[in-house]
Amino acid sequence: MKIDRVLANNPGPFTGPGTNTWLLDDGEGAVVVIDPGPVDSRHMRAILEKLGPRDLVAVLVTHTHSDHAPLANPLAGDMGVPAVGHAPGPLFQPEIRLLDGAVFTVGNLDLEVVHTPGHALDHLCFRAGNVLFSGDHIIGGSSVMVEDMGPYLDSLRKLRGTGLERLHPGHGDEMEDPDTVIDWYLAHRLQRHEEIHRAIVQGAARVSDIVEIVYADVDPSLHALAERSVQAHLSLLAEEGRIAWEDDLLVALTSPHE
Repeated sequence: MKIDRVLANNPGPFTGPGTNTWLLDDGEGAVVVIDPGPVDSRHMRAILEKLGPRDLVAVLVTHTHSDHAPLANPLAGDMGVPAVGHAPGPLFQPEIRLLDGAVFTVGNLDLEVVHTPGHALDHLCFRAGNVLFSGDHIIGGSSVMVEDMGPYLDSLRKLRGTGLERLHPGHGDEMEDPDTVIDWYLAHRLQRHEEIHRAIVQGAARVSDIVEIVYADVDPSLHALAERSVQAHLSLLAEEGRIAWEDDLLVALTSPHE
């Protein structure tokens, strides 16, 4: 098994150095491209240059966000291979749709499909042996924006203790010791969960109030993403019966956990 990375030309506050496009080779020249990124002719040329004479089998996407999926159909169409993902989305239409537990064969290599909703409903991770292509479920050097907190925490726990040895994320550098990384992610999210609840107990009544308090140490350019994660925490807190909305204002129903 051989893994190459091609960095997309889309650095920024939401993407870090850019989107990681991964080329996974079975060791005998059969290759899949994972997360080709946004439509960009320079990036497409870089992917094709890295591919070289090897046999491209398919183009896979972890999820349909605009920094991961839009180049999939153009690249797959030009190469005469299928675009593959969990579901259609903006600027992406999969020819093959994958469900949790499916196996996608790349030459002599089997990729296990792991549905990991939370960052996005359609998010998939791809496992090759003890290596995981984690998309935006887990990224290098940062936490991630979360759309649905309960499923996200469940998706993290789903991966923990399964024998993973390395993570190849959608952004940032690859990571060793995945269980330690997952433990940090879980601890970080649960800490934020309690900080948000405590802020409401102390009088924060709007999402913007919570962001100002809980994310005071975060670059203001990221506060729009933080608001989305706060909304996900609020939905889970409401499900847990710990908060409620009254006249469009947040109120706490329980005391903070110690």
